[in-house]
Amino acid sequence: MNVLFVCTGNTCRSPMAEGILKNKSKRLSKNIEVKSRGIFAIDNDLPSKNALLAMKGIADISKHRAKKISADDLAWADLVLVMTKAQKNQLLIDYPMFSNKIKLLSEVSTGREKDIKDPFGESLSGYKRTMEELEYHIDRFIEKLEEERE
Repeated sequence: MNVLFVCTGNTCRSPMAEGILKNKSKRLSKNIEVKSRGIFAIDNDLPSKNALLAMKGIADISKHRAKKISADDLAWADLVLVMTKAQKNQLLIDYPMFSNKIKLLSEVSTGREKDIKDPFGESLSGYKRTMEELEYHIDRFIEKLEEERE
């Protein structure tokens, strides 16, 4: 299964989610490939300093470089997980041919549509809260994947 996480700039939420799922998927029976992209990313931007610090001990995202989303990325993905309703709507406008793949992370994890707030500009504690929220949703997502296998 190919999973693509998408946020705005690909320097905070989506690379954090990518790192979390890559780390956790090592223990799964299902083969999962993970990437992340940004709707308005500037190619090769570095992850934010606070995102790196929030992920310490969880996953190393220091080698991540931001990349703007493309149709090729969406074609590669089996599932495209966005952080906000606005991002979902933007992708549905820009790439309607992939509408069946585009979901909110919260939608696939809990069945409810809830935005995962961008911590950009916040203190380290804001980034840690976002990382914990991402980890919560990714854990629920993994549980659902494992249930499907049974």
